[in-house]
Amino acid sequence: MQTTRTFVYGVFLGILGIVLFSSKAVMVKLAYQYEVDTISILLLRMLFSFPFYLIIAYLYRHQNKEATIKNKHYAWVVFFGFVGYYLASYFDFVGLTYIKASLERIILFLYPTIVLLLNWFFLKQPITKIQGGAIALTYLGIVIAFWDEVAISGNDTYIGGFFILLSAITYASYLVGGGWLIPKFGVVTFTAYAMIVSCICVFIHYSIISNVDLFSFSWEVYLLGFLIAIFATVIPSFLVSASIKMISSSNFAIVAGIGPISTIVLASIFLNEVLTLLQLFGALAVIIGILLVSIKKSKTKA
Repeated sequence: MQTTRTFVYGVFLGILGIVLFSSKAVMVKLAYQYEVDTISILLLRMLFSFPFYLIIAYLYRHQNKEATIKNKHYAWVVFFGFVGYYLASYFDFVGLTYIKASLERIILFLYPTIVLLLNWFFLKQPITKIQGGAIALTYLGIVIAFWDEVAISGNDTYIGGFFILLSAITYASYLVGGGWLIPKFGVVTFTAYAMIVSCICVFIHYSIISNVDLFSFSWEVYLLGFLIAIFATVIPSFLVSASIKMISSSNFAIVAGIGPISTIVLASIFLNEVLTLLQLFGALAVIIGILLVSIKKSKTKA
């Protein structure tokens, strides 16, 4: 029987992890104020986080000894690391050059609905009426928030929204496709391997296309790159895993609803971003829809 103290502690870890994850978009936007390009700030994020994931991969290399792991499984890890962390991160960072951090988080928050749609299309998993209604509600919320932002900021919003949506789709694809690999490697090991692949992809990307001197930035850019890597990537990934273990995935789905809210608050404090009442209404619709989808999905799995 779960104790009250454990549950409260798990909720606290979950909230802290979600808030730290949500701070990524705000810190990326802050970095852009120092005229750093997308691939450079992404490179700094990966450079600072790379050693941690190497250590994690080494420490957990024998975590799941019973599983039979073949070469093809490692090949799929490479593929999903490329899609789920490299492409998703790159699209996200590009999108943030065009739109608000708060709107970015609202669009990214769609990924559970995309997972459902991909499972329905490729794996023939049925979508219930409640899930279908929740999906419709989330996309209605996106349309409301997005169209109002277009009226304010212009057509660049379309470009930013497109890249953020690509980020959500590639991340959802990673979740759908990588799900069968996680039991073989273990959650921590699989995540570490996928992140290592992603880091290497970013290193190659930077070496091919960038002419920017990595040592030419101001100290604020390096600090933000470090904070994004450690406090918005490495630490929250473990906090969220610990929270789910303590309070269950269905309860964590409710806690995760704080993500867009925390981004809106942080963006308001550090970036002076302001959402209109119509955008806030759209964000609320998205949050309610995603909570309905996530809770229903968790109950179905139970």
